[in-house]
Amino acid sequence: MANPCQLVWQYRLSISLIAATLGFIASLSVSVARSVNPKLAIPSPNLNQQEQLNSKMLQINGLIGEEQEIYQQMLAYLAEEEAKRLTFSVPVEFQGKTIRSRVLNNKAKVIALTFDDGPSSETTPQVLDILQREGIKATFFVVGKTVKNHPQLLKQIVADGHAIGNHTWNHHYHQYSPWAAAQELETTAQLIHKLTGVKTALFRPPAGILNNGLVNYAHQKKYAVIMWSADTKDWQSRRITVPKLINNALEDAQPGGIILLHDGGGDRSKTVQALPKLITELKQRGYQFVTVPELLDMPD
Repeated sequence: MANPCQLVWQYRLSISLIAATLGFIASLSVSVARSVNPKLAIPSPNLNQQEQLNSKMLQINGLIGEEQEIYQQMLAYLAEEEAKRLTFSVPVEFQGKTIRSRVLNNKAKVIALTFDDGPSSETTPQVLDILQREGIKATFFVVGKTVKNHPQLLKQIVADGHAIGNHTWNHHYHQYSPWAAAQELETTAQLIHKLTGVKTALFRPPAGILNNGLVNYAHQKKYAVIMWSADTKDWQSRRITVPKLINNALEDAQPGGIILLHDGGGDRSKTVQALPKLITELKQRGYQFVTVPELLDMPD
């Protein structure tokens, strides 16, 4: 597929050529009219002039055809790129697997920030602002019923370039039948796609519970079940302190690691306070930030 900038340039060039040709024909027609009688309506051109007009019209038709073809190429390219951007797939080796971190033999010092239980009208906008200021893309595991209440926030997360994962519809911890598990994941996936066009192969079970039927269904459907290698324990919102939250993440930070944070499900003010400091410290330690799909797609 051609480069989009090149397609735009070709499109503009075609428009310019058509405009120039139309201008030439207009001037030719006027000159014909004036050569006969400037006070009369434009007469029929002579044979030579008619041939010139026919030739120019053929050129115009050709230019219009080329312009339409270029325009269709542009639309197809942009649609393809948008579909790629909104599809959070995983390599085959991770499909139907449970992942806590990624072992990278190339020793790339990368780490993924992940946020659960949102979107939240209180916390998510603040988290997005911090990530934008820091130039970081993260991964948000969203709850279906919360997305239903805050659809614009999900759209903003996607518009900002972050990855999306499925975190069930209700965020319950009990045992699920295969049918109930399917409802939890599929209803959430359908709403995410309806609102944003996103298709995600990432799933995280509520509370990290692996044996209540949800993960079994997710594995059957080739989801990558994304756990974590560093738990900030920000879910202990009443007991955790900001320094402790940061230290929890730093103690277990590792290349290829996944850090668990929350932007919903309760009071996450301490997460908001800790996040800039945590990012600064990780940067000082040489870490670069990636989304979970980027982490899984990196070469060994």
